[in-house]
Amino acid sequence: MGPGGQPNMQQLMKQAQKMQQQMEAAQAELAAAEVTGSAGGGLVTATVSGTGELKSLTIDPKAVDPDDTETLADLVVAAVRAANEQVQELAQKKMGPLAGGLGGLGLGM
Repeated sequence: MGPGGQPNMQQLMKQAQKMQQQMEAAQAELAAAEVTGSAGGGLVTATVSGTGELKSLTIDPKAVDPDDTETLADLVVAAVRAANEQVQELAQKKMGPLAGGLGGLGLGM
């Protein structure tokens, strides 16, 4: 800290810049990531990007019953939801430590 107990502004700026670079790197990693979720014991598999975009959907022919499209729809929703949950976990791993570090800048956040 500088005179009078004030934080050193130059040091704070360096820390903020470093954290911004780390945040941008984590966001780029997350955007490039792909995760897969499945439902029905693997009958339906959804692949989602780290930003939550559905990239692919695989449906095992055994899951296709023309008389029961509701079950298939439920399996698709469940597989996409499972993939998105994994995206959230990945985002927390990548971004969580960085977000927690914002309080360490001495800005009283």
